[in-house]
Amino acid sequence: MMAPSCLTTTSQLCSLMPPIQDPVITPFSKPRLLEEFGNYGFLLSDLEPRPGLSTGVAPCPQHSEALYLCHPSLPPSPPSKVMCFHPWSDVTLPLMSVPEIRAVVDAWASVIEELGAQYPWVQIFENKGAMMGCSNPHPHCQVWASSFLPDVAQREERSQQAYQSQHGEPLLMEYGRQELLRKERLVLTSEHWLVLVPFWAVWPFQTLLLPRRHVRRLPELTSAERDDLASIMKKLLTKYDNLFETSFPYSMGWHGAPTGSEAGANWDHWQLHAHYYPPLLRSATVRKFMVGYEMLAQAQRDLTPEQAAERLRALPEVHYSLGQKDRETAAIA
Repeated sequence: MMAPSCLTTTSQLCSLMPPIQDPVITPFSKPRLLEEFGNYGFLLSDLEPRPGLSTGVAPCPQHSEALYLCHPSLPPSPPSKVMCFHPWSDVTLPLMSVPEIRAVVDAWASVIEELGAQYPWVQIFENKGAMMGCSNPHPHCQVWASSFLPDVAQREERSQQAYQSQHGEPLLMEYGRQELLRKERLVLTSEHWLVLVPFWAVWPFQTLLLPRRHVRRLPELTSAERDDLASIMKKLLTKYDNLFETSFPYSMGWHGAPTGSEAGANWDHWQLHAHYYPPLLRSATVRKFMVGYEMLAQAQRDLTPEQAAERLRALPEVHYSLGQKDRETAAIA
């Protein structure tokens, strides 16, 4: 039996989970805020309101100049949630079993369906490690809904729509095929998924996770694709940890076709994908900083995408922290 996981309201609620040696979740202090989610004991509730996720920008009454904008009367803030993946604070995704990670994938798909019924953008993201500003030791991600398309989503929308209009197929489908042919930037391949270092990567070991089939959103994944996604995620994140034999920090997130009232529109130019942005460069303590010229002019690479992919490919898929017996069991699995 896998240990129960949960979705909770804030880092404070996550900290109410039991000590790492005790796999049984104790009652939360605010059970009225929580609702059961999925078959694995996931729980959901809201974070504090985030007004920046609402629309409603208008000129401030005290300023007539167009330069100044304010939010005189915003609608209610869209929901923001946090999901704890596991009740033990020393367990991260690469150390979880494939069925446990599959449960996370199912929970991601369900929350996209739930919030996407109302909001045009639902952003799932994970900040892992103190280096990425994560103050909660429990493995977790956040889910923010917004009543508009954020800046990055708008750029991806424009790029994918323009490519489809010109070439008649989704940009990222063709890109995945080209990388499969070239192989030099591939990190992992499976029946349903690709992991590669994109040619535009600026973070040292940045990767892009793509389905091989045309899929617009997470909920559209088949059962086999979800199983395969859990497996390839575990392999990728194990390679990350093995690179410098540390719990590898990163920010990651899923991007899919917009949802909400326009979900029924033609979004066939979109292809589901996940971005991984890890900061480590030369060791467990030496990271890349986006400062100086990179902040003010243009990002620079410290190693090529091909070099990064080659290093990641060469790493084992069994976690460095496992003992010999555990390694043998993992290798068989």
